[in-house]
Amino acid sequence: MYAARGLQILGFPCNQFGKQEPDPEPVIKQFAEGFGVQFDMFSKINVNGSNALPVYKYLKSQQKGTLGSFIKWNFGKFLCDRDGKPVKRYAPSVQPLDIAKDIEALL
Repeated sequence: MYAARGLQILGFPCNQFGKQEPDPEPVIKQFAEGFGVQFDMFSKINVNGSNALPVYKYLKSQQKGTLGSFIKWNFGKFLCDRDGKPVKRYAPSVQPLDIAKDIEALL
């Protein structure tokens, strides 16, 4: 929908929340493709703790959550501008289409 205008979506599976992603990356990717996922899906990572991926340490430092800077559950989202600066953070319950206005404002 917005890819032609420059939007890139990056997915990072994580098994730190109730062990919901125990499968290896190929199985996770196949599962996501069953839902029509067309964005880049990366290897499984940690988003919290000392082994958190550096990009998540950066995102959390720039956009703190309601209860702290940690990621609370799968499907948390960050919206970054064209320079990679995080401009907004969304709770896991926020649906992707619900952030369309924020995306359009940045494109």
